Amino acid sequence: MNRMTMENSRHIRIILPVALCMFFLAADFTASGQKKDKSYYENQVISAVEKYNSQDFAGASEILEDVVASVPDNDAAHYYLGLSAFCRKDFALAEKELKTAVQLDTMNFWYRYRLALVYSASDRKELTIAMYEDLLKDFPKKTDLYYSLIDLYFAEGQPDKALNTLSQIEAVSGKNEATAMTRFQLLARLGKQKEAYESLEEFNREYSSPQVLSMLGDYQMSMYNDSTALKYYDEALDLEPGFAPAVLGKAETLRITRRYDQYFSIINKFLSDDTVPSAGKCDYLKAVMQQSDPMFIKTFMSRVDTMIVNAVSAHPKDSMVLVTAGVYYFGTDREAEALKYLKENMDIYPESLSAAANYIEVLMYTKDWDALAAESEAAFKKFPEETAFLEMSSMAHYNKGDYGRVLENCRTILSSAAGDSLKSLTAYSTMGDMYHQMGENAKAYKAYESALKINATYAPVLNNYAFYLSMEGKKLKKAAAMSKITVDQEPDNPTYLDTYAWILYLMGRPEEAKPLFKHAMLYGGKDSVVILDHYAEVLFALKEYDLAMVYWNQAKMKNTDNEIPDLDRRIKERKDAINRK
Repeated sequence: MNRMTMENSRHIRIILPVALCMFFLAADFTASGQKKDKSYYENQVISAVEKYNSQDFAGASEILEDVVASVPDNDAAHYYLGLSAFCRKDFALAEKELKTAVQLDTMNFWYRYRLALVYSASDRKELTIAMYEDLLKDFPKKTDLYYSLIDLYFAEGQPDKALNTLSQIEAVSGKNEATAMTRFQLLARLGKQKEAYESLEEFNREYSSPQVLSMLGDYQMSMYNDSTALKYYDEALDLEPGFAPAVLGKAETLRITRRYDQYFSIINKFLSDDTVPSAGKCDYLKAVMQQSDPMFIKTFMSRVDTMIVNAVSAHPKDSMVLVTAGVYYFGTDREAEALKYLKENMDIYPESLSAAANYIEVLMYTKDWDALAAESEAAFKKFPEETAFLEMSSMAHYNKGDYGRVLENCRTILSSAAGDSLKSLTAYSTMGDMYHQMGENAKAYKAYESALKINATYAPVLNNYAFYLSMEGKKLKKAAAMSKITVDQEPDNPTYLDTYAWILYLMGRPEEAKPLFKHAMLYGGKDSVVILDHYAEVLFALKEYDLAMVYWNQAKMKNTDNEIPDLDRRIKERKDAINRK
């Protein structure tokens, strides 16, 4: 009896040939001779397969369960019932039904292969290996099984078996590039780098492969044998002109050995070739930007510019290329050029969230606050679920001094957050900061309280809330309690240490504040005018006048932006007070 076994080995989806369906209708299936009943069940199997193909696995299972109950020797019904169960992740039923199908037709490859996949999906490697080994005895030319076995053997810590299996593949189908690469990868994973490359050299003595030759060139270049590396790359390019790994390998060899004219000639030809996929070009350009000596780009900037222009010319509407160009120009401090490419990318792909985000991020770094606000708000209209664009708008309006617009953005975020605690927390936190900037501390504290209802230990809010209370000299015990939480969370954060120590000083506890300030000095406190000034005040209170003046002098030197407007006056007052003592 013919079986329903026509299946592509790489896909679960089954397409039952019409001729096979007709065969089922015509065959004599029953021992009792009731051809009508048997035909009915075969038609039911066909209906179930149609449901299976349309991914209605529950519907297929319902039909097939009735078939196997009435015709238990229908191996195809058991097989598809097993597949349907597998797709529903009922591995126990899948195993049971596929085992039955295998028992009914022991030489059916697909029945046994799918059973092996069930073992694999349920992480029973030993059973999977055993099934593959048995399959290979009966189907020795199924090369995919060999490769699956190699992976399993390696995963099970049996590298010798993996290598022996690879030799079996070569015995069955001969050596080829795939077997050479697999042997190389196996040896490399075992840490046998020298043997791995020797295996490629052995293959190369008998066969020709641009990939193998390119890898040998890479290896020779890593050993600083540039002339040998170039020989391999040229051999690869003789076999396949334009083979990307060989072109790039040769180009890099020329660049590293400072044969720049040859390098730029080869690399520009590669970048200008519109038949070469853009992804490989972008990967290479990124590597040049990130890994090469910075002096290379600085010295040959105009020629590297040409490389970028050639890549864009070959792929003028490729998002990856346009972004790469934008990143290059931004990284070389040419923000206008960077924005040109990133805006072009955004205009070509108006529905791309990442395209808008890339352009807006660079706008942020340029500090063009008007453009940042406008573009961020336009992006939010396109992508209303992405409140990060409103946060960028808020940054722009904050730097413009328009705190009211920041508050509007925060209210919009709260209304669209729909229970998103992180977005709400950030919005309330920002609202508190804005109200404080506007001198409306009561509203600021109310916003902070709303934030702390979401996360009672959110350090940025606790720190700001505590510091602003201390500035007003209000509720210092509450301020100290909040500030202590931030220091416990981040004991090396100089800002949090400063807030807590300053509150302790205001509470009349300068001796407790001093060690906190000393610790802050070790972690960046010396870079802050405010922290230096606060520490000096604490030292003054402890009558350590000389040391206090040391820190006030440091604060005075850093107060170039007049961050503390009355600093000079207060220092003079403290000096006068010391002199009077």
